[in-house]
Amino acid sequence: MAGQAVRIAEVTDVPGGQVSPPVAIAANDIYTARLHTSLETVRPLWLRFQADGVCTAHQHYAWAEEIIARLMPKGAEAIIVEVRDAATGAPRMLVPLMRRRSFHHWVIEWLSCGVCDYSAPLLADANPWTRQSAEAAWAAVRSVLPPADRVHITGIPQRIHGVANPLALLPATRDSIQTTFGLAIDGDPETVLKRLCRPSFVKEFGKDWRRLERLGGVELVEADTSAKVEDTFGELVRMRLDRFRELGRFDLLTQKPIVDFYLNAAIRALSDGSVRLFGLRVGEALIAVQYLLVHQGTVHALLIAMDQSVVPNVSPGLAIMGRLMSWAREQGLGYFDLSVGNQSYKQHMGATGSVLAELRHGFTMRGSVASNAIEFRNRAEAFVRANPRLLKAVQGTMRGLRRLRGGS
Repeated sequence: MAGQAVRIAEVTDVPGGQVSPPVAIAANDIYTARLHTSLETVRPLWLRFQADGVCTAHQHYAWAEEIIARLMPKGAEAIIVEVRDAATGAPRMLVPLMRRRSFHHWVIEWLSCGVCDYSAPLLADANPWTRQSAEAAWAAVRSVLPPADRVHITGIPQRIHGVANPLALLPATRDSIQTTFGLAIDGDPETVLKRLCRPSFVKEFGKDWRRLERLGGVELVEADTSAKVEDTFGELVRMRLDRFRELGRFDLLTQKPIVDFYLNAAIRALSDGSVRLFGLRVGEALIAVQYLLVHQGTVHALLIAMDQSVVPNVSPGLAIMGRLMSWAREQGLGYFDLSVGNQSYKQHMGATGSVLAELRHGFTMRGSVASNAIEFRNRAEAFVRANPRLLKAVQGTMRGLRRLRGGS
């Protein structure tokens, strides 16, 4: 039933990339689907799901609006699919996607452009999803998608605030090489670190905090005006690029559109608190800056930057992270998300890791070839990561190449 609803267009190029106006299609006897190519047409439903349904901070309407306005590649188009119950007409989910050209073929991806850690649909409510219902919903989504050679969705979490992510339930979804970390936090804010983090981290945090206090006082300060946001975010960019240049690592903040995206998102969110920007100040100097998203009881620690030259023998990053965990509990938040990546400090803190999933499928010959190439690359990367000596050698080579390019 669900499988029969799928329309796979064997087309590798569509002049102008046009799609038909939104029309509801009875994809199967469980769900109907409607395709939107404009955020504005789906805005009321999106904001309703954001407020009363289940979604992550990465799927906020304002976040998606900024992605489309500032980060969409030339020739790409947003495609938001609205899924409804076929029997009652009640809305069930929104799936924000985009279609773009990639090496002479069309690919459908998540509406992310590199600034969404997680790919999860906006759900109408917390009612559970099953494998069968997820397959039927995805069949409805695919039935209205414009022609494409392949679909590739990364960063799929297993659950969205306790609700099974329908994308993670699909048979074609597989574990990826990405891992995300986080800690459930509860109880007294003053003792949250001692109770929930590893003793070695608590000891190191306490030692560093006392050192900072002896230097004339340490303070966590929030950028709560447009001027403060601009100044603090400017410091974040400066610190981060200096450190990544020193390490020979690439960072998205080398790209002006990405910088403008994060800055404008923080300024816009001053009205609702969905984006927060904090600095850790010692005397008159900022030694660390943290960029956060906040939604439905969760704080997402996205961008962190530090200046270790101000206070030697102290880890400013761990200091601001530990202090922000206490701040999160003061706000009544229940989960501290440390984002994607296997950085050692996350396990040092005592965070729990969760493997993200990936949905990748070729519709045409070109799409299948591209998907197979990505699979080969992922396996090679997984092999390298599983061999510490090889990983260290590869990382050293990449750092050297980046330093050479940076100096040329």
